Amino acid sequence: MTGERVRAVYRVRCAADAVRARAEAIATEQSVEMPTAAVRDAWVRDRIVGRVEEVVPDGESAPHDRAAAWRVTVSLAAETTGPEPGQLLNMLFGNTSLQPDVELVDAHLPASVLAAMPGPRLGVAGLRALVGAGDRALTCTALKPQGLPPQALAELAHTFASAGIDVIKDDHGIADQSYSPFEQRVPLVQQAIERANARTGGRSVYAPSLSGGPMRLAEQLRSAHRAGVRCLLACPLVIGVPMFSELVREHGDFAILAHPALAGASRIAPPLLLGRLFRLFGADAIIFPNFGGRFSYSRETCRAIADAARLALGTHRPALPVPAGGMRVERIDEMLDEYGPDTMLLIGGNLLEAGDSLPRRAREFAERVREWSDRAREASGRVRGAWPRAPEPAPGAPR
Repeated sequence: MTGERVRAVYRVRCAADAVRARAEAIATEQSVEMPTAAVRDAWVRDRIVGRVEEVVPDGESAPHDRAAAWRVTVSLAAETTGPEPGQLLNMLFGNTSLQPDVELVDAHLPASVLAAMPGPRLGVAGLRALVGAGDRALTCTALKPQGLPPQALAELAHTFASAGIDVIKDDHGIADQSYSPFEQRVPLVQQAIERANARTGGRSVYAPSLSGGPMRLAEQLRSAHRAGVRCLLACPLVIGVPMFSELVREHGDFAILAHPALAGASRIAPPLLLGRLFRLFGADAIIFPNFGGRFSYSRETCRAIADAARLALGTHRPALPVPAGGMRVERIDEMLDEYGPDTMLLIGGNLLEAGDSLPRRAREFAERVREWSDRAREASGRVRGAWPRAPEPAPGAPR
């Protein structure tokens, strides 16, 4: 890492006559956290102190506007990141996240920092292989609502697996509550899915939700292993980025779905945080709020998240984008036309709304995704160039 620089790009709102000083203050805060005049060591002063690389107006903000937005690029010594995922996030936006006029919108990472991150262990190809999906888009649903006992969740999981849905995850709010303890819930749900798979010949997988501190997480991982679970759901910003990445490094035989809970509290651009950083931290699939649902992300933001999850990133495998949040079966074609086949659609509440017709609605979900994938495959020469395809891992990619 010697000599390499990490470049962080911030959106800063301030007056034109203050922006240069504001940029210098960010560079100092994100590196040495003290007045640069007080730094007496020459190597620290020349190498470690952050540097302002560029200050330009952001978008249509006018330079004379008192509330103008500016794009400020600051470079930081790559050595300061550790290298460790939590420290990388700290160096990019630690103290400066406490300043309400600043957002982290982009980061340019040198090869050494990229290589130090765990990245996805399975990625797009590995997830498809896990569920026997060939080259089609994948399906995912959630066990809900929170409050159901383990047996009720297991029966629901059996219905979803019988319908051919690929990934059946806990709703992220389901943790280790008294009404559905992890140790009781996970074996029951896993066994229910295995029974459905044995009957249908399917390969649906269960992703229980992890929660708690290091000791609790270790217990849950042992329990998941014993039950035969192959996939896990985790919230990087709830359990902590370092814990999330250690989970990936030490338990690479699990597929890891990352949930975006708390991501909106960070003032980090969603394509950077969800698409690129969650992928670097080890997510094989990344759930994000889709446009037109319960959340306010724009179509452009959602497409940028999906692109960041799949496009080339050092030697790291691509991750599957998972648009979610109030999605409906009726929108399947629209969503896949937008994101392409290297995608996993997550539909939960809309299936449960079907009531007694839940088995039929769940089958419709799985079948419509397969039908769209078949049409896309047939039209690949004419259509597929419209979507960024997940690249094959570069030589030397992490395994």
